[in-house]
Amino acid sequence: MVRPPKVKRSTLNLVTYILIGFTVLWMMQSFVGPGPAEKIPYSEFLEFVKAGRVEQVEISNDEIKGLLRRGSVNEPGYQSIQLEGGQLIQAKRFKVVRIADDKLAELLQEHGVKFEGRIESDALMNFLAIWFFPLLVIVLFWGFIMRRMKTGGGLMTIGKSKAKVYVDQKPKTNFSDVAGIDEVVDELKEIVEYLRDPDRFRSLGGKIPKGVLLVGAPGTGKTLLARAIAGEAAVPFFSLSGSDFVEMFVGVGASRVRDLFEQAKAVQPCLVFIDELDALGRARSLHSFSGHDEREQTLNQLLVEMDGFEDNAGVILIGATNRPEILDIALLRPGRFDRRIVVDRPDIDGREAILKVHSRAVKLDSDVDLRIIAGRTPGFVGADLANIVNEAALLAARKGQKTVMMREFEEAIDRVVAGLERKNRVLNKREKEIVAYHESGHAIVAASLTGVDPLHRVSIIPRGIAALGHTLQLPTEDRYLMTRSELLARLKVYLGGRVAEEVVFGEISTGGQNDMERATGIARSMVAEFGMSEKLGPVAYRTRNNQYLPEMAFGANPEYSEATAREIDCEIRAVIDQVQEEVRAILRDKRHVLEELTNLLMEKEVVEGEALERFLVKHNLGNHKSRAQEQPAPVSDAPAESPSAERGNTAAPSQTE
Repeated sequence: MVRPPKVKRSTLNLVTYILIGFTVLWMMQSFVGPGPAEKIPYSEFLEFVKAGRVEQVEISNDEIKGLLRRGSVNEPGYQSIQLEGGQLIQAKRFKVVRIADDKLAELLQEHGVKFEGRIESDALMNFLAIWFFPLLVIVLFWGFIMRRMKTGGGLMTIGKSKAKVYVDQKPKTNFSDVAGIDEVVDELKEIVEYLRDPDRFRSLGGKIPKGVLLVGAPGTGKTLLARAIAGEAAVPFFSLSGSDFVEMFVGVGASRVRDLFEQAKAVQPCLVFIDELDALGRARSLHSFSGHDEREQTLNQLLVEMDGFEDNAGVILIGATNRPEILDIALLRPGRFDRRIVVDRPDIDGREAILKVHSRAVKLDSDVDLRIIAGRTPGFVGADLANIVNEAALLAARKGQKTVMMREFEEAIDRVVAGLERKNRVLNKREKEIVAYHESGHAIVAASLTGVDPLHRVSIIPRGIAALGHTLQLPTEDRYLMTRSELLARLKVYLGGRVAEEVVFGEISTGGQNDMERATGIARSMVAEFGMSEKLGPVAYRTRNNQYLPEMAFGANPEYSEATAREIDCEIRAVIDQVQEEVRAILRDKRHVLEELTNLLMEKEVVEGEALERFLVKHNLGNHKSRAQEQPAPVSDAPAESPSAERGNTAAPSQTE
C-alpha cells in the first residue's frame, strides 16, 4: 500500500518555540517585574507633594511615576520598598497623567522630592508589536500549511481520493480462504483471469463486465471476496468505502471520484472496490433539496466515469451492498454494473466448508464433527460461524483444555442462538414453575404435531437479556418454501407456552411476549403477503423490498384502504384464535404429559439428548428423533420470525421472557 512520506516537524517546532518564548516573557513581566502602579489624579499628586509624602518621581513625556509614603498605619495597599541607599520604607507606586505645569519643578525642589526626567521613544516597540511579530507568526503558519500541502496532507488534498492502493503489498487472502459460495467464486475467477490474460477473451470478441455488484446479507463474505480478488489478481487494487466520498464541502465527492478514476487509469488494468455502495449510489429524487445536491453530484460523476466518452476498459469496478433496492437505476444498467452476484447464506455443505476454513488454526478434539455443527447452525452466515469457532476456542482455553471439544461448540452455539447463560438470575419457586409449564407447553405441542422440526432441548435456565427459558428445535432438511399447514403447525408451537399457562394457572404471564411477536408475524405474512386467507383471497397486500435486512423489509405506506386494513387485522386475529383453540385441545388431552415434563424440568432444569428421547418414546409422541443419536441432515434456512424470507434461521428457540 502506498503511503505518503512523513511531514517534517521543524516548522511546527519553530512556531511552538516562539509561542513559548512570548509566554515566558509575559510571565516574567507580570510576576518578576515591579508591582502595578496605582493611578491617581493630578490634584491629589500635588497635595501629596505638599504634604511631604512623595519620595521620588520620574517624569516622562506623558506621565509621572513615583513612590508615595504611607501617611498612617491604617492605610492599606502599601509594601516595603528599598531605596537606592538601602533604606526600607512603607510606600506604594503611583502614576499620574502629566499636565503642562511650569511650577512643578519648583514645587518638587521646595519639598525635597528627588526627580528625574525620561525621554520615551516607542516607535520601534510599536512597530515590533503591531507589525513585525504578527506578520512573523502568519508567515511561519503559512509556511507550515504549504509544507503539509506539498507532502500530501492539508486542505489542498481534500478533493483527493482516500482509496487504499495495493500494488506491491497484496492482501494475503485468496480464493482458498473463501468457502461455501463456490458459484460466486467461479464468477469472480473469470474477472481475475481476464486481468491476467485479456488476449484470450479479446480474441473471441468478448468484453469483460465493467462493474460487478455483490449483493447479500451482512456477514456473508462480500468484503472477504474483495480481499480474495486483491490477493489473487496481479494488478493494482483500490479499496475504499462509499462514505469516503462524503464530505462537508460542496464538490468534494465528485472531485474524489474523478481523482480515483484518474489514478486507476494511470495503472490500468486494475480493480476498484467500493464497499457499502448504497452510501454513494442511492437513487436520485425528482424533488431534490440542497442537502442532497452534493450526493447527487457525486453519483453523477460516478456514472460518467463508469460509462462516459472516455474508455475505461481496463478499470473494473466491484461494489458491495446489502440494500440493492435503493440503488439508482442508472447505476445498475448494462455498461456500468453489468453483473449482479448474490452472495447468499450458505447451505449445510457450505457451512461445513466455512467451519473447516475457520478451524484450520484451532486444535480440535477427535470428537468434533463439523457436519453436526453445520447442521446445528441453519441460517448462519460466515461471520456467525467464525464467531462460533472463536467462542469455542475461548471456552476451551478458559477451562484449561489442550483441545477444543464438541461440548465447547455446543455451548458456543447456545450462546449465539439463545444468549449467555445467566447464572446469577435466580427465579423464585412460583416463577420457575410458570417457566417450566410454559416451556413444557412448547415441547408437548411440537412433539404432537407433524410437519414441525424435531425437539432438541427444553431448558428453564435463563439466558440472554430477557429469556427465562427456551425450547430448541432443529430442522432435518434444507427448506426453501413452506406450506400453509406447516406454517399453522409452527404457529401452534409458538402459542403452546402461553396456552399451557392458561390451562394450568387460569391466567397468562408476560413471559410469552416473544412468542406472540413471532406468531403474529407469521399470521400477518400468511394473510397479507402469501395470500393464504380464504376471506381475503390470493392477494398480496404488502411486498418485501429487502430480503437481506428483515427490519427494513417492508415499506411504511400500505397500498390498500383503511377498510382492507381492518379486514386484514380481523383475519389475523381469526387465524390466531383458531390455532389457539386447537393448541388448547392438545394440551388438555395431554395434561398428564405436561405435568410430568414440568416436574422433570423443575428437577433437572435441562432435558435433552437421551433423556428427552426416552420421555417422548414413553408417551408415544411421534416427533421424537433426537439429534444426539443421529448425524443431522441439511437444515432449513427459513427464518422463524419471518417465514416469508427465502432463507433465515429456524434454530432460534422459542423463549420465555
